Amino acid sequence: LGKCLLSPIVLAAYAYNRSLSELGPGGSMESEPGVLCQLFAFLMAFFGLAPTLLLLAMALECWLSLGHPYFYRRHLTRRLGATLGPAAGGLCALFCALPLLGFGVPMQYCPGTWCFIRMAGGSPRQLGFPVLYASLMGLLVLAIGACNVSSMRHLYSMARRQPHRGPPAAAAPHMEELDHLVLLGLMTVLFTICSLPLIIRAYMGAFAADFNEDADLSALRFLSVNSIVDPWVFIIFRTSVFRMFVRRVCRRLN
Repeated sequence: LGKCLLSPIVLAAYAYNRSLSELGPGGSMESEPGVLCQLFAFLMAFFGLAPTLLLLAMALECWLSLGHPYFYRRHLTRRLGATLGPAAGGLCALFCALPLLGFGVPMQYCPGTWCFIRMAGGSPRQLGFPVLYASLMGLLVLAIGACNVSSMRHLYSMARRQPHRGPPAAAAPHMEELDHLVLLGLMTVLFTICSLPLIIRAYMGAFAADFNEDADLSALRFLSVNSIVDPWVFIIFRTSVFRMFVRRVCRRLN
């Protein structure tokens, strides 16, 4: 959804050879972002935070189902799962709308085809939101990492308890848990690597006054890579050929 909403705006800016502030009403300079630039900044912040919150919900569900199955079976229902998505989206929308209300300021970045919240070179009131945004992202990354590491530990313990001798059918559960373990580890490492640059840039811009648009652009690109690569990692890993390759590598290592 984020790619479908943001990509046409960028393509229109390139097609007309104009910046986002010039395309939309209410702004004509980089220091005066227009309505379209403010909308773009809101969508960028929203689609950076909302999927992270949903990933936390998924990591919590995985951790509870593996480590606390009785609690999970008794308290987590389908109705609760159905309400988590809209609730997470609503909270993220309210939080990301704070710059539109004066807490933080949208800014057009070079080359004029993308906008985000100003992360350096502003007043303390303007820099308060990116610091809060980065802190929230950092807490979510830590929570997701902790849940996934705990889930991986439970999967590893389950795999070790499976019988290793006998017919191939007896070893199937062991390999299935190994598949989930490797997939969870890959996605955790990828998510952490893609999220850290934006968090670091927000803190450096606020406390070290490091205004570097190229570095900010690289951080946003890293954040976008996660939403692009993660589904492909899941799709490719679920193929039988790739899983067979991973199993052979694990057998060689053992």
